Amino acid sequence: MNKMFMSLRTAEARERFTADEAGYCASFGLSAEQQRAVLDRDWQAMIDLGGSIFYVYKLAMMDGRSMQYLGGVFTGTSEEEFLAALRAGGRRG
Repeated sequence: MNKMFMSLRTAEARERFTADEAGYCASFGLSAEQQRAVLDRDWQAMIDLGGSIFYVYKLAMMDGRSMQYLGGVFTGTSEEEFLAALRAGGRRG
């Protein structure tokens, strides 16, 4: 899965992925569970299934998502709440 995410660095790969997401996932040998996580944009499942946040972020960027958005997803907050917590010096507790 991480190899697939890293491939999205090139414009050609992004175009191929956008044209046929399921087929692109299959070409990298993703399991059905991994493919479902990618297609559903289930960010937490991607991490749980072995995705590195740094590689998962390549896909998030294609969707116009920020790292702060993902931080919110992984902490159960909104992007705005996550960003406010960062500006306040991070989460406490």
